[in-house]
Amino acid sequence: MSEKNISENDNPKEQSKRYIILIVDDEPDILNLTEKFLKLDPNFDTITCSNAKEAMSVLEEQYPEISLMLLDIMMPGRSGIDVLRQIKAEERFNHILVILFTVKSFNEDIQKGNALGADGYIVKPFSGKDLLKYVQDKLQ
Repeated sequence: MSEKNISENDNPKEQSKRYIILIVDDEPDILNLTEKFLKLDPNFDTITCSNAKEAMSVLEEQYPEISLMLLDIMMPGRSGIDVLRQIKAEERFNHILVILFTVKSFNEDIQKGNALGADGYIVKPFSGKDLLKYVQDKLQ
């Protein structure tokens, strides 16, 4: 798990809303690239987790600050679908947008995610520019 500190801007006129994005994926390259793309927006801070257990631990500790979660569906151990089900079942997490993030593009998976309350769906591979724009749009 990699946590990035939220930086404060010294000039109040230049301050804008900061968003913390939790990225959950078991592939280190995907975690690193996703984080790199999202960091192009100066208003985004990221936390990365490589499995569902780490993600739930971060959520328990920092859920009030987290705005959005990019959640891989296919991970060893507990699946992203199980994590999504738990997040959407607990009222304290209601403010967190959950975007399913996976290589699976089957209609059945999209329907299952939508039925459980997913706020969006990104199919890998993706372009960094498209990912950044998609997340920016979701947080507007």
